[in-house]
Amino acid sequence: MPGRTWELCLLLLLGLGLRSQEALPPPCESEIYCHGELLHQVQMAKLYQDDKEFVDMPLSVAPEQVLQTFTELSRSHNHSIPREQLQAFVQEHFQAKGQELQPWTPTDWKDSPHFLQKISDGKLRAWAEQLHQLWKKLGKKMKPEVLSHPERFSLIYSDHPFIVPGGRFVEFYYWDSYWVMEGLLLSEMTETVKDMLQNFLDLVKTYGHVPNGGRVYYLQRSQPPLLTLMMDRYLTHTNDTAFLQENIETLVLELDFWTKNRTVSVSVGGKNYLLNRYYVPYGGPRPESYSKDAELANTLPEGDREALWAELKAGAESGWDFSSRWLIGGPNPSSLSSIQTSKLVPVDLNAFLCQAEELMSNFYSRLGNESQAVKYRTLRAQRLAALNTVLWDEEAGAWFDYDLENKKKNREFYPSNLTPLWAGCFSDPGVADKALKYLEDSQILTYQYGIPTSLQKTGQQWDFPNAWAPLQDLVIRGLAKAALPRAQEVAFQLAQNWIRTNFDVYSQKSAMYEKYDISNGGQPGGGGEYEVQEGFGWTNGVVLMLLDRFGDRLTSGAQLAFLEPHCLAAVLLPSFLLSLLPR
Repeated sequence: MPGRTWELCLLLLLGLGLRSQEALPPPCESEIYCHGELLHQVQMAKLYQDDKEFVDMPLSVAPEQVLQTFTELSRSHNHSIPREQLQAFVQEHFQAKGQELQPWTPTDWKDSPHFLQKISDGKLRAWAEQLHQLWKKLGKKMKPEVLSHPERFSLIYSDHPFIVPGGRFVEFYYWDSYWVMEGLLLSEMTETVKDMLQNFLDLVKTYGHVPNGGRVYYLQRSQPPLLTLMMDRYLTHTNDTAFLQENIETLVLELDFWTKNRTVSVSVGGKNYLLNRYYVPYGGPRPESYSKDAELANTLPEGDREALWAELKAGAESGWDFSSRWLIGGPNPSSLSSIQTSKLVPVDLNAFLCQAEELMSNFYSRLGNESQAVKYRTLRAQRLAALNTVLWDEEAGAWFDYDLENKKKNREFYPSNLTPLWAGCFSDPGVADKALKYLEDSQILTYQYGIPTSLQKTGQQWDFPNAWAPLQDLVIRGLAKAALPRAQEVAFQLAQNWIRTNFDVYSQKSAMYEKYDISNGGQPGGGGEYEVQEGFGWTNGVVLMLLDRFGDRLTSGAQLAFLEPHCLAAVLLPSFLLSLLPR
């Protein structure tokens, strides 16, 4: 791949002591969808409210013809085409977005999946039935011309149909799809899940990793690595060992991508530990947010702009685009120009990989390959030691992202700080008790409508006051899996809060949202780079998971309402009182 050569050159330049402002390669080769004058002029003219709209539009004719016509037009206007003529050019040479996809009703959808019977509350059961119906609205299939003329599309061709998040996101996304699949499996749609898995596995075979999403401009960045977990969940529901056998080496390839391209060494107490980070050494503004990235870069000296764009892409790779988690550089820590994603070792990424290594060990044991099983058990043990030494904080009772530049932990609250509990990546049996105390000390149990994404209000969408479905799952399931009865009770109360927020908003607006504002009674979320989106794949998946796990106790009724903050905190009181007793 050409990108590999660029990366080697970049490493060589950095090794020679040259600054990071050296030109980085573009996110893909397309001079229409990824870089070049056409992309720059159209996006900076802001012909569309959302930059993503333009880069999702298929071409009406061959790209060479489009570029030739554009070059002639641009020269005739001294490389500054008037807005009206630029608009006319786009209308003539591009089709409206979404033309390359067609609606698809999953063939394995059926009425009344079994999990609905577990839901005691009639209103919640009726709601779950409506969410089950939504899978039919979120199904997509690619038209054959995406395969026959791939150069005319930014969409990456996939053989099999799939479920999309919804709203502006009409293609598949990597980490979203895990929670979507969990919901689909509860809806007993195992063939749809297998199709989606096969699409991801095919992408790994072609590109060496799963891209952020199904567009060429996402090609050089991935997202949180959950492919191995997706396979595990599919196997749990189907016992399809033959499918695992066919694809185990592809799962190895994906984990190798993170090892080869996203590993960093951290020195603590004279010993080096290998952990992973998000890192995307590709330049230029993100095509789908081009004008915003270009304008943000204009606030910096020219020599710092390429580094900024690479850090923005790393932030997008994290799935948390964007958050105070990554804003650790520069004089203004609340500004996006302070982003330093690649300078942090994230808790969640390393917990996901730790879990993947354990699952790979289990897979190989299942397939009778004990030497490979031992290899992955060893990798997990090494990562567990690194997590304990570098990221765990005994005093706080949580794990924290590690700042590589300042050699210290970022002790701010994020739900991701408890991901190892969710991933089963810990060795201390008392960790659930400590996690409960951490949530109490951070005042998180006082929030009645959901777990906040952070306690910092930066205007970014992965910060306060937004709450996101996958982050609720990380905390709730982490606690629910613990043997501690009090942890299970807090998990239930947090699930009740989230279900009520989602149910109440759905009752008012007949829609599910990608995120929720929990600061004022629970509303659709805001902030970030685009309007809040309806749909919504992972929100639906998490709600179905919670209704499946706690459906015999969850309620929609106002008569129980939310527990007052002190009531939820009181669940933790017995152990506190016990700790005061003489030994």
